[in-house]
Formats: sequence, structure tokens, C-alpha cells
Amino acid sequence: MKKNFFKLTFQDKNTAARAGVLETPHGTIETPIFMPVGTAGSVKSLSQQHLYEQVHAQIILGNTYHLYLRPQTKVLEACGGLHKFMGWDRPILTDSGGFQIFSLKETRKISQKGVQFKSIIDGSSHFFSPESVMETQYKIGADIIMAFDECLALPATEKEVLKSMELTHEWYQRCAQYVHNTPPLYQYPQTLFPIIQGGVYETLRKASCDFLSSQAEVGIAIGGLSVGEPIEQMYATTAFCCQHIPPQKARYLMGVGMPANILECISLGIDMFDCVIPTRNGRNGMLFTTQGIINIKNQKWATDFSVLDETIENNYSNYYSKAYLRHLFISGELLAYQIASIHNLSFYLWLVKTARIKIISGEFQRWKNQILPIINQRLS
Repeated sequence: MKKNFFKLTFQDKNTAARAGVLETPHGTIETPIFMPVGTAGSVKSLSQQHLYEQVHAQIILGNTYHLYLRPQTKVLEACGGLHKFMGWDRPILTDSGGFQIFSLKETRKISQKGVQFKSIIDGSSHFFSPESVMETQYKIGADIIMAFDECLALPATEKEVLKSMELTHEWYQRCAQYVHNTPPLYQYPQTLFPIIQGGVYETLRKASCDFLSSQAEVGIAIGGLSVGEPIEQMYATTAFCCQHIPPQKARYLMGVGMPANILECISLGIDMFDCVIPTRNGRNGMLFTTQGIINIKNQKWATDFSVLDETIENNYSNYYSKAYLRHLFISGELLAYQIASIHNLSFYLWLVKTARIKIISGEFQRWKNQILPIINQRLS
């Protein structure tokens, strides 16, 4: 039975950037990596064939909260798991749903036992405990499953963050006990990643890093960031956590972010990323390119017949011109969402792949310093 493991293969000499290999039962992932978000078993507007053939995604992310509510885990279990249900034979990571419940503060109640919440679909009442979340993720069948955690809104006092962190640690131990005592539901093992919390308080972040790093087998996530804190604080906290996570553990920064954020955090030592920005912003007409950020709806592009980004080789979206894509958006054609989403995800995957190449060749820092101001500029 093939198990998950992470191997660090290259360490940049000038930064904390690194390259590695994450092995899973459904394939090998080369890090650093970006995971397209397929919340409900679908990356919005794209088919799995698009993800395979145009985006070249190595792994995608699903969400326990949404899949639990719809189509419901009994459907996924009857099919043999999410891989079979959605026709995807590469790795999957599932978020535990903790962040989604965090966002439902008006309709949820947290206790030591777990969280009572109401469905966003029909208002029905449900309860998540660490054990039930693990059971749900077993039935979903992702290769990597996330521990159930509490994510606090900012700002929060150190006392509030400490209480939340201690609850997250207790819930992780219950998640780990479930995984230890429960055999895989399908014919492959699943690996549990704990989630570091602690807000922006270094003493708490270090305590969380130390406690969870001692127990994590393959990788560990950094949570509680990109929730409204200043960007400089996010970078400082990320760097601090990376300094206190053992190098042989894969490091996953949850919910980040813009291309510049990803490059900066790679330089700090992060291996894995996910975010809805490339697809969500793409559906609103924002394109990320190697020349800068484009609002394709602007009149400027109405007669620009150049391709979207000639630098990215084998980019499916380069079959189309900027003028044509603008026309689709202005006309309200659904094809616009698909082309823009494929393009942005292709850019994100190109970005992390190129970062990996530059790390291995020893050119990462110079390349990052050159490309950051370019990809950050607005081309209107």
C-alpha cells in the first residue's frame, strides 16, 4: 500500500526557498506547488480534462464542509470516494471545513466538543466534531486530510488566541487518535496534516509549531493568516513559523494568495498553496500575466489581437486574443469564464514550476527580484 511521504530535494542558498517531492497514493507532486480549489468537487467553469490537459494541475483541493452538505458523504462513499465521483485520478487534499465555519459566525456555536452550525443550503442544523470531520474526510477519500481547527477573526487578544490555539491542539489530538485507530476506508492510506494557529503572537505560534511539528508525520499547515492582517504581518508570521517547522515536513500555507504573495512565501520556505483568486478574479476579468495584471474588460484591449501571454508555453488560452476575450466578457458569453480561469491557473502553475526550476539552478533570488515588480504592475 503506497504511503504519503515528503522528501526535501533542494535548498536555495540565498533564501529559505526549497524544492521537494510529495508522494501520494494518486501520484507524485513536485513542490513548490499551487493547488486549484475545487470546493464542491469542481474547479468552477472547468472540466477535469481542462485541469489535466491545459492547466496541468498536479493536485486539487476539495472542501469537507461543502461536500458534506452536497452531494453528501453517503453519495461519495457509495461511489468509492471523490476521485471516482468526479473522474479525477490525481491527488486531492481536503480542507476540514474549519475556515468555512469560521465565516459563519452568526449561525454557529463553538464548544469543546465541536461546532453546531446551520447549513447554507436549507438552514438545517448540523454538528461537526473532530471525529465526525475525520469520518467525513475518510468517506471523501482525499490523499491529504486536514485536522479540524478553530480560526479566529482578527483582531483578537492574546488570551483569546491562546484559548483558541489550545482548542485547536486538543481537536488535533482527537483527529489523530481517530486516524490512528481507524483503517482506511478505501484501498490506500490518507495522511493527516495538523494546522498551526496562534494569530500574530510569536510565543503562541512557536508553541503551536513545536507541539504540532512533533506529531506531524508528513506535512503541516499554517492557518489563521490571510484573514485581514497587514501583508507585512502575514509575511513575518509565515517566516517565523517556517523557522520552527522541521525541514523534512512539507509546509502548506492555507488560502494564499496573489502571485506576488506566493513568490514571497516560497522565498520564506513554503511548499504548498491554495487560493480561489485565480479562478474568482478570472471570472471577473482580471488576468495575471508575465507582463503584469490586466483588466480584460477595459476598452484598451478592444483591438489588441495579441495572445494572452506568449511567455507561457503550451498555454491553451493563447489560442485566443485579448480582443476576443474582452468581446466574450462584454457580451456576457460563458466561454469568457472558462478561458480566463484556464489562463490564470496556467499562470499560477507556470509561476510555481518556474520557481522550482530557479531554486534547483541556484537562480531563484535573482529571478524573483526581477519578476516581482513586473507581475505586480497593473497594465489597466
